Amino acid sequence: MAAPVVVQDQHEVKLFNRWSFEDVQVSDISLADYIGVVPAKHATYVPHTAGRIIKHAMEIIHLLTDLNPIQVIVDAVVNSGPREDATRIGSAGVVRRQAVDISPLRRVNQAIYLLTTGARESAFRNIKTIAECLADELINAAKGSSNSYAIKKKDEIERVAKANR
Repeated sequence: MAAPVVVQDQHEVKLFNRWSFEDVQVSDISLADYIGVVPAKHATYVPHTAGRIIKHAMEIIHLLTDLNPIQVIVDAVVNSGPREDATRIGSAGVVRRQAVDISPLRRVNQAIYLLTTGARESAFRNIKTIAECLADELINAAKGSSNSYAIKKKDEIERVAKANR
């Protein structure tokens, strides 16, 4: 008698054919619409350099944390996006800074900028590869550690905004 054949779900899309989007949760409700973790809407393309760097960084994240790397990236973006900033208000030569709230889209964009800048600066003149530096930056930012460049800059931006309320 033959063993029953188990048919797996053919419709599940995985990032790099390894990591599932199913169990990824966005902890901040305001950022849920701006962080795309729905595989049906967002196709995954692997261009020459950036795709390889991300793929290696995700492998390193998985080896170091045993978590889904997509969840680590989402947590890093949520944790490293500043909630408040200071803007310049004034005319006729009189300029003062005013604290303002940041929109969710700008929070996501700012978080990605801070994460990539931190990885790039730590990889410059260093024996570690850019993928290793990006993985370290993402892991530290996901944990909320002050070793992360993005978390330090976020705290600095929010501190300046608080001083200008």
